[in-house]
Amino acid sequence: MAMNRRDFLKVSAGTSGSLMLSLLLPGCSGMPTGYKEETGQWKPDAWLEITDKDEIHFTLSRVEMGQGTYTGLTTLIAEELEVDPETITPRFAPVAPEYQNPLYKLQLTGGSTSIATSWEPLRTAGAQARQMLVMAGARVWQVDSAKCTARQGRVVHPNGIDSMRYGQLVELASKEVLPGDVALKPASEWKYIGKQKGRLDARAKSTGKAEYGIDVELPGMVYGVVSRPPRYGARVKTFNESDLRAMPGVLDVFETERGVAVVADKYWRARKAQDALKAEWDNTDALSFSTDEVFASYRRAADDDRGDSERSEGDYDSAIRDAQSVENGRVIEAEYSQPYLAHATMEPMNATAWYKNDGIEVWAPTQAPDLGRIAAARVTDLSPDDVTVNTTFLGGGFGRRLTQDYIEEAAAVAFRVKKPVKVIWSREEDTQHDLYRPAMLHRLSAGLVDNQLTSWHHQIVGPQLLTWYVRNAAPAQYPWAPKFMYGSLGKVGLLAEGIATPKDMSAIEGAVGYPYNVDNIDIRHTHTDPGVPVTFWRSVGYSHNGFAVETFMDELAHEAGEDAYQFRRKLLAGQPRHLEVLDRAVKMADWDEPAAQGRARGIALFKSFGTFVAQVVEAGLENGAIRVYRVSCAVDCGQVVNPRIVEDQIEGGIIFGLTAALHGEITLENGQVTQSNFHDYKLMRQYELPEVAVDIVESTLAPTGVGEPGVPPVIPALGNALFALTGKRQRSLPLKADV
Repeated sequence: MAMNRRDFLKVSAGTSGSLMLSLLLPGCSGMPTGYKEETGQWKPDAWLEITDKDEIHFTLSRVEMGQGTYTGLTTLIAEELEVDPETITPRFAPVAPEYQNPLYKLQLTGGSTSIATSWEPLRTAGAQARQMLVMAGARVWQVDSAKCTARQGRVVHPNGIDSMRYGQLVELASKEVLPGDVALKPASEWKYIGKQKGRLDARAKSTGKAEYGIDVELPGMVYGVVSRPPRYGARVKTFNESDLRAMPGVLDVFETERGVAVVADKYWRARKAQDALKAEWDNTDALSFSTDEVFASYRRAADDDRGDSERSEGDYDSAIRDAQSVENGRVIEAEYSQPYLAHATMEPMNATAWYKNDGIEVWAPTQAPDLGRIAAARVTDLSPDDVTVNTTFLGGGFGRRLTQDYIEEAAAVAFRVKKPVKVIWSREEDTQHDLYRPAMLHRLSAGLVDNQLTSWHHQIVGPQLLTWYVRNAAPAQYPWAPKFMYGSLGKVGLLAEGIATPKDMSAIEGAVGYPYNVDNIDIRHTHTDPGVPVTFWRSVGYSHNGFAVETFMDELAHEAGEDAYQFRRKLLAGQPRHLEVLDRAVKMADWDEPAAQGRARGIALFKSFGTFVAQVVEAGLENGAIRVYRVSCAVDCGQVVNPRIVEDQIEGGIIFGLTAALHGEITLENGQVTQSNFHDYKLMRQYELPEVAVDIVESTLAPTGVGEPGVPPVIPALGNALFALTGKRQRSLPLKADV
């Protein structure tokens, strides 16, 4: 198709549409394709849109909850498209198979996988789009496309002077056919990847323009609150419905699956009516135990069942007998425990739903919009295809917003009142009705012979998360299934775990990845579940396994009479990435120099989500409280897209972990959570924050996660520092100043 400049100007002046560029991404074949003459749009897959006005829209398939996907994923597209990331407008993806996370086959954001799963597909997308635009420009000029270039949203003529805007070329580009694979830019030509840049959402968030779920406003909107039973598993027996209906602004009061819902024309009127609620609960099936009883049940389970073997190397039983029998051998044993933990997101759970005759529309800060669609369908007369989920910015996720109970509640209320309704959880409700990080118990033993580590045993005791998560996850993978099958799909998913469905690694991850060179290793999981609702929590199983493994390694170093750093180092032969971060963290912290008076240092090393992290914590005691002065952290996360975001996420993970180490604890009395707000479920305050230094290893390897790997090592590193300071070992969390 040869075209002179005059013909090109006629075409470009007459079009008012835009081009949806085909990115040929894996799985992106379900959307309608084709170029529409009347709109000037080509919509093969709806990932990237360039309009004739040079507007560039990028559909973001991973939600933005503070971890930086809004910036990081946009940067990947921008690099290959040859435009500044700030010229691209991201928008959150609708529910569609094209936007599923390929690791989970669900449309969810979690597991620190956003950059890792998008690294090649999105760069390929940008490169293909750029090449099609270059080919269109070359056809206009009737020159060799290989001699044309793209720069700052323009296709440049081989003479280096003439150029055309992308917007002028979109219709012509839609008619181009790529001859084969498009080469990606070499790292030497990158302008944005790996460079220090700010966040694309910073201005919107700092000026209040970013819309979070709690910000959603709709015409005629009403407000709902739900009173849930104090004890999990209880049901409503009676409540004073008529009293509440008589209160100002109250529109409806009714029983739901989870409690009693109050709907009013104003939020505070709904809350005032809720305060007047007098409910009697049927506790027949409710939890009735205390936290102490949970751990007692764990210990009984551990005594009765060694658990399933998750990793076995050498002959642990024989090696441990040798360590017991030889004169220069000994066996070291320890038990560690960690409590239930809440997520404590700054934005409490909320969702807005609007039920109409032909469907329901939901606005929600969710990490899994396709699961949100299942949740809304479950409590209405609609199929998933009749549910539209609009994802907003998230005021924190940390895994809590992977579970869709809050969307289910909003949809159930909207189905009842037939009005747009926003359901908001109070901070107290968010704390007392969370789905928690599981309480876990660990039993470890090791054999030392001539002060050399010869055997390692780790028994992990506690629940798995898939049991709780499968309820909506399984139907989301089969949205065509009728609702009466939802329960069966979940049961089949659990029965097929490790066969037809992925193995649930939530209890053992990090433990089975034990990196130290020990000849005899025995790692087991004893599954027991007391019935407390649980879900994913930032760094998931790595969080509790990191504490147990790296604290016990510190104990073994002490028993062997060795420096904690050198003890680890000699056991990491053949582990260059572990060694690199370990050596860097030690150097940053001046490990070989004495700490200041009243201070001590502790070290820990852990790999999670493909990322290697070593940390040295310097801590002390001040006025009867633990004080963390400095955290030196080295991280190897492969190729870095945005160094500033890596630093932010590692620092955030460190603070998140320190909060858990110092304050985090959810306790139960007679089946009821005793904490309620930030006064008794504390977060670190500004005055408590340590100095944090982050050293990022330069790498050309594929990128890995950074949202969570900062959490696991900091907890044991702090505990190890306190042992170095006081000589007293703490094996349960949170850590105490007065042990």
